[in-house]
Amino acid sequence: MGRLAAGLATATVLSVTASGCVTVHGELEVVPGATRSEAAKALEDFTVAYNKADEAYDPALDADRVTGSLGAINQAGLTARQKNSPDGNAAHKPLVLSDAAFTLPKKAGWPRWFLADTDSNRDRDGGRLDTRWLLAFVRTGPDAPWKAAYLAVVSPSEVPKFREDADGSAQPVPSADTDEVLATPPGDLSRTYTDYLKSGTPDVFAPGATTSGWRDARKNTRRAGFSFQYVDQPLDTGTFAPLGLTTEDGGALVFFSSKHFERQTAAAGLRPTVSADARALMTGEVKSTLTKERVSSQLVYVPKRGAGDEGGKVRVLNRLPGLVAAEGS
Repeated sequence: MGRLAAGLATATVLSVTASGCVTVHGELEVVPGATRSEAAKALEDFTVAYNKADEAYDPALDADRVTGSLGAINQAGLTARQKNSPDGNAAHKPLVLSDAAFTLPKKAGWPRWFLADTDSNRDRDGGRLDTRWLLAFVRTGPDAPWKAAYLAVVSPSEVPKFREDADGSAQPVPSADTDEVLATPPGDLSRTYTDYLKSGTPDVFAPGATTSGWRDARKNTRRAGFSFQYVDQPLDTGTFAPLGLTTEDGGALVFFSSKHFERQTAAAGLRPTVSADARALMTGEVKSTLTKERVSSQLVYVPKRGAGDEGGKVRVLNRLPGLVAAEGS
């Protein structure tokens, strides 16, 4: 996924809840977030901007087409690659997104958003493992451009069917699960996830590489002359707010963001190894300590309360992390 991180940039701040229920300018009518033609044009504009930025390693070329955790991750990746390869991306291969299906939540006011479910020419294992790219686009007002805020890569079988009304519009998930319909409140997922990584509680996540496996991997904090410390922080306001859709089975598919720090401290006579990307994003000088800051976006399935899915636990379908800063001391 490292190549995905090049060519995108953070854009303007907006405020989105998991339901998207923000009403401004007196616009109270509940309507679909976009038409299908608008969604198709937003996807096309994103892809064109991505390819230009990826080829030139220039964040300015797609700064108006991305935001949120996707923008933060890729702005940093592009900035690092621009410093390391100032002549651009000699290995650029144009991204192609095809076979797009659009899920359009119905809501009042701004911002509005929609989900694009696409095929890509970046399937893993040389195309032997089919994947779908899910992109969540947000728009802050009638004159604002559509911007991609989240990206997840999943297998086709992991894309659920969404609950739709008679008009074919999807149902956004409320950030506060006041009726306790879901296994855990969608609006709390960022804090719930980072609390779980710290302590193992609340135990609401199904076992896996990005949950119990990641916790186990970080338990060994000393390795051959180096010690490691980890700090996890929620990231759930403004451009980083969660976005979710209700599924036909009463559960929810939810995007959310988080922030993670890793500090590596060397024993006397040793020094942490610094990668080219970390060096390009670094402040300070590495003498004995290297601190890396990463932003991560997650796509999860939240079952309804009492469901039998993995004991009613949240399943992480995809995690997209990216290095955004580094500090030496």
